[in-house]
Amino acid sequence: MSLGRSRLWVVVASWVVGAWIAGCALPPPQPAPGETRDRVTESDESETSKRARVRLELASAYFSRGQHTTALDEVKQAVSLNPNLGEAYNLRGLIYAALGDDTLAQESFKRALQINPNDGDSLHNYGWYQCQQKRYREAQAMFQQALATQQYPSAPRTLMISGVCHARAGEWPEAELALTKAYERDPSNLATAVNLAEVLLRRGEAERARFYIRRVNSTPNQSSAQTLWLAARIEHKLNNRQGVNETRP
Repeated sequence: MSLGRSRLWVVVASWVVGAWIAGCALPPPQPAPGETRDRVTESDESETSKRARVRLELASAYFSRGQHTTALDEVKQAVSLNPNLGEAYNLRGLIYAALGDDTLAQESFKRALQINPNDGDSLHNYGWYQCQQKRYREAQAMFQQALATQQYPSAPRTLMISGVCHARAGEWPEAELALTKAYERDPSNLATAVNLAEVLLRRGEAERARFYIRRVNSTPNQSSAQTLWLAARIEHKLNNRQGVNETRP
């Protein structure tokens, strides 16, 4: 039985959309020097800002459904209402990336980071886009900057994508390290477990790879044709013919 090597399997749609939605609220107004920050309530937000936020939320919803042109139109309206809304440029970058427009995607991500250089979501998304364009060094620099952001809540997600990007570049030890860290922080992330198993298999660590893929396939609603195929390749590497038969989709 001949079992070839497939590309790394990774779920990216969920982090792109989910991460962006999590950051779509407008930032609260900053206090003047010497002024104590008050609690922000609905009345503190101007009507223009409210309208921009609504457009942004609509754009995010359309983008999550794959309606990229409609999402772009909503983003444009959000930006026209608030030209300094970094979250809108972050989403605009994702939209242009989905539409295959490299120039405008990069311009959008750069503008988002000009407005807020420490926005972890923008750094993460721009890093992944750079990785997809095979600009691996630039991508890893973005991931590291995101991870260095204080109180960054999505470190496991960024570590996972950093590992995938290292793997795309053929940097297997670095890929294993990043994916292991991601798994330690969030062992429930299926994409992390699957990609870590793939990397370990590529590195000749089939026994360790088996541990991670079995955790994914042990629950029926978590397994898929891809995860079962990876399990079959691992069992084949371990010369376990019965195991190969048991993991056939």
